[in-house]
Amino acid sequence: MRDRTRMRSLSFRSDNRKSKIQNRKLVGIVALAVAFAMCGAVAQAQQPKKVPRLGYLSNLDSARESTRVEAIRRALRELGYIEGQNIAIEYRYAEGKRDRLPELAAELVRLRVDIIVALGGDPLILAAKNATKTIPIIMVGAGIDPVKAGFVESLARPGGNVTGITNPSGELGGKRLELLKEAVPKVARVAVLYDPANPPNVLDVKEVLPAAARALGLTVRSWEIRAADDFERVFAALKKERPDGLYVPGGLLMLANQKRLVGFALKSQLPSAYNRREDVEAGGLMYYGADRADSYRRVGYYVDKILQGAKPADVPVEQPTKFELVINLKAANQSGATVPEKVLTRADKVIK
Repeated sequence: MRDRTRMRSLSFRSDNRKSKIQNRKLVGIVALAVAFAMCGAVAQAQQPKKVPRLGYLSNLDSARESTRVEAIRRALRELGYIEGQNIAIEYRYAEGKRDRLPELAAELVRLRVDIIVALGGDPLILAAKNATKTIPIIMVGAGIDPVKAGFVESLARPGGNVTGITNPSGELGGKRLELLKEAVPKVARVAVLYDPANPPNVLDVKEVLPAAARALGLTVRSWEIRAADDFERVFAALKKERPDGLYVPGGLLMLANQKRLVGFALKSQLPSAYNRREDVEAGGLMYYGADRADSYRRVGYYVDKILQGAKPADVPVEQPTKFELVINLKAANQSGATVPEKVLTRADKVIK
């Protein structure tokens, strides 16, 4: 009996010893697993987070682009994206040369940027779209309907790699003529300078302006400007024609020759209307159109949305909701025009 009891006691001690050894092994394994997990977490934490890169593609040069660049940087900062810290931007400027756009867009694609922000009209957006079918493109700027242009399938569901803010400014041509007539009631014959290679210009000249001119009792004559060399020839013809108003629907060619256009209008005492606020700030009489500063602020929203994982195909295209009227009284005085008070009170900004 004693032997049996002793044997049971020895067996219990042996089992207890084995259990302790197994427990120690289990604790060791758990500790080792925790150590590996901590090392992995530390290593992951030590790896630098990938900094997203934006490609910034513009029609302009860096000097004239500075206001727009700063507005977009400010919008990004408000969302926590600070250039040089947690976001990088690759800038490419066409400097008014349309033929440079495809190569500049291709450069950004080769750099493997995460997003291309295309700031300009249809040729610029088309250059970006032709360069890549996968990199998200945020379009910003004036142009024709992006659905008609083939950039997106619809405004609500873009369907491809392009989304952003569209500003079909050509549709405002009639309103600009109307305001020019209100600001300078004596205007009866308006010269329109346009680039036939620019689709929104052609839409303006062929459809929008003729209908508006008939309703306003105005005579409109359009003059083609195909290259920088054409300006002096057209200016000489206008001196003989002697119109009493000038309308410039915009486009890259007009933009690159802004000083010549504004200078000619002032020298010829021609009240002038434009599709860019900057032209009025440079000496033109009047601008009516989208508040583009508001559009530039929206770029930050699109960048953030896409970097957070949204697909451009699913992010709706926006149209401007804020419009502004800007009048330059200096230009009015130089043109010998007196702008009625009722028009001035409607202006969002009057340059004196």
